[in-house]
Amino acid sequence: MKVILNADVKGQGKKGQIVNVSDGYARNFLFPKNLAKEATADNLNAAKIKEAADIARLAREKAAAEELAKTLSELVVEVRAKAGSNGRLFGSITATDISDALKKQHKIEIDRHKIVLEENIKQFGTYEVKAKLYSEVSGKFRVKVCEA
Repeated sequence: MKVILNADVKGQGKKGQIVNVSDGYARNFLFPKNLAKEATADNLNAAKIKEAADIARLAREKAAAEELAKTLSELVVEVRAKAGSNGRLFGSITATDISDALKKQHKIEIDRHKIVLEENIKQFGTYEVKAKLYSEVSGKFRVKVCEA
C-alpha cells in the first residue's frame, strides 16, 4: 500500500515522502497514530501543492534575509558604555546590547542568538559583527562602542 508520511518514521522515510508499506502496518500502526495517510489522488495533489507552497515560502524568506544582509552592510550601530581607566569597559558589550541598540537606532530586529561575537567587546572602538540571518545567508555590520 502506498502512503504519504505525515511525520518522520524510523525505517520508512521522512515527512512528505511517498512510501510503500504493508497493508497491516499502515492500518494498525501508521493510520491510528496519524503518521501517514493513504496515497489517493486527492492526497497526492494536496501534497504537491503544499510542497510547492513550502518551496515558495523558503525562497521568499531567503530573499528577505539577503535584502536585510545588504541593508546591514551599510549600517553603523553605536553602543554607549561606561568605562574605567585605559578605555576598558565596566563589564562588556554582549549580543543582547547590540540587538537592543540595532532595534532602537535602526528599527531592525535581529534576535540576539543570531548575532555572532567571537568574544564579548571589552574596549572602546569599532568592531565588525556578523549576524546569521538565514541558512547560508549572513550579514556583517559595524558596531561602534563609545563612552556614555
